[in-house]
Amino acid sequence: MPSARPAATPSSSSSSSSSSSSSASSALLVAAIILLGLNLRPILAAIGPLLDSIQASTGLSNADAGLLTTVPVFAMGVCALAGAQLQRRLGVARGIGIGIAIIATACALRWPLHGSGGLIATAALGGLGIALVQALLPAFIKRHFPARAGQLMGFYTTGIMGGAAIAAASASPLAQSWGWQALLALWALPAVAAGLLWRRAAASRVDVASGAGASLPVGSGRAWLLMVFFGIGTGAYTLVLAWLPPFYTELGWSAADSGLLLGGLTLVEVLAGLVISSVIHRFPDRRILLLSVLLAVLGGLACLIVAPVQLAIPAVILLGCGIGSLFPLSLIVSMDHVRDPAGAGALLGFVQGGGYIIASSMPFIAGLIRQHSSSLAQAWMVMAGGVVLLLLIAVRFAPGARLASPAAKIA
Repeated sequence: MPSARPAATPSSSSSSSSSSSSSASSALLVAAIILLGLNLRPILAAIGPLLDSIQASTGLSNADAGLLTTVPVFAMGVCALAGAQLQRRLGVARGIGIGIAIIATACALRWPLHGSGGLIATAALGGLGIALVQALLPAFIKRHFPARAGQLMGFYTTGIMGGAAIAAASASPLAQSWGWQALLALWALPAVAAGLLWRRAAASRVDVASGAGASLPVGSGRAWLLMVFFGIGTGAYTLVLAWLPPFYTELGWSAADSGLLLGGLTLVEVLAGLVISSVIHRFPDRRILLLSVLLAVLGGLACLIVAPVQLAIPAVILLGCGIGSLFPLSLIVSMDHVRDPAGAGALLGFVQGGGYIIASSMPFIAGLIRQHSSSLAQAWMVMAGGVVLLLLIAVRFAPGARLASPAAKIA
């Protein structure tokens, strides 16, 4: 006679329930991280396709128009350098919540404050909010998902580029229906949604607001190299984000078509980021990927210089694949150099802080070039020179290199 199956014990039932609850909580948190990423670029990406209309309405010069991208990126850099202090004062989860709330506020204020001064002021405010999220979220990911940190950073950065794609592609059509002022303010809504989801998802996680963190690794030559690498690579992203649509409108394209071109490029960036996130674990030596994507960026810039109209689609594909892969790769390579959350926060704060300050110069330089010349081709040439420098730097990123432990208070 077969023996009866033992009844499930209360402890096993409780363990199963706890496991299910933990999985649901983790899934909600991953969704919140991706949604946060989606809200970190629309305040920048929606400007390019609308720049001609904004300049016509506000009288912004080309140099000042470049500030609409330069100012928030510069603010992102300055705030990122203070990431360790922000973590101690605000706590990681709370600081991220404050950051997304600031982004929502900056977007909403663009409806009433749509003059030139108001646009630049809200750009700076938005940059501050973006910087809070970007400075604190990598440390949060490293702490709560140590085994999946590289993969989640890839999804997070892909979310960033996805938000840029949606903003760029929808800017001109929606602005034609509602006006560009309302369109820019509309991006407050998904930022509010991200803030609410983050508050719920992060409620069960232990926040960290005190304790001695790692110092910024200002004495590490490798940290400076990572910072310069990230800065020049992100300069390519900010340059294309700010000036690709105006470049094509001055070649005779409509605002809608140039916005769709930027949207298509950022969509390719999203796909490239997803591919990188999926295959990154197969390449412990990141240099293979780094050199490949840098050559793609260089090829895309060459298309813009040599035959921008005839080679528009190849330029979009090459730049999208290159920039879309380079952004997450730069952060993942930086995270490879540290093993602990505090060290990750300090290094990424330093890399992103100085890097964004470097990157912020490119849109402004391009604006000056446009103001004093007949074409933006010179800006693409300057960027191509930067990519050649990145190729030389990338060969130095051999696997296995580590920065000093944060316990040693690297400085």
